[in-house]
Amino acid sequence: MNNSMTPSMPHLNEPAPEFTAPTTHGERKLSDYKGKWLVLFSHPADFTPVCTTEFMAFANAAPDFAKLDCELLGLSIDSTHSHIAWVRNIKEKFGVDIPFPIIADLKMEVASAYGMIHPGAADTSAVRATFIIDPDGVLRAMVYYPMSNGRSIAEFLRLLSALQTSDQHGVATPEGWQPGDKVIVPPAKTVAEANARMESGEYECTDFYFCKKAL
Repeated sequence: MNNSMTPSMPHLNEPAPEFTAPTTHGERKLSDYKGKWLVLFSHPADFTPVCTTEFMAFANAAPDFAKLDCELLGLSIDSTHSHIAWVRNIKEKFGVDIPFPIIADLKMEVASAYGMIHPGAADTSAVRATFIIDPDGVLRAMVYYPMSNGRSIAEFLRLLSALQTSDQHGVATPEGWQPGDKVIVPPAKTVAEANARMESGEYECTDFYFCKKAL
């Protein structure tokens, strides 16, 4: 049952909610990122220690995301002035430049559209939510973390690379897959196809439904 305290939730493989919002780099819209991948991520508040570690990790990994044709976009419900002060503080205290925009979502419009507000976890803050949106504006992955624990930025790079590999080659990727590892071939759809696959020697098959190959 829906009520005023239940956040709306976006759905995988559907268009990501459109938005227009002020950021530390000027106004941004979701449509600005059409044709590129986008990682949109929220944090509970500026000037908090766990969020600071995450922002520095995203900043340090920004060139790696760029190599995958992916932009980064942060968000919290703090003001643009607060974001600017925090970015300057991170540069002053830690020597790290934050190269990506940060949405100022004071009215919680973007946070609400993306289901970032979880009343049981944080009364007025966006939880640690991360969304991967593809070049067509379709939501492909979303991950939520608790307030107390920071995200692994390396995992989002790995997941982005896995999504791109699946799209390009029509395959799936196993647990912990890294670029260069073998991928999983879609299961056979008929008995004849299963028999042919097992006899062909083309794939590394444990059984008809579980076959891997190198790209």
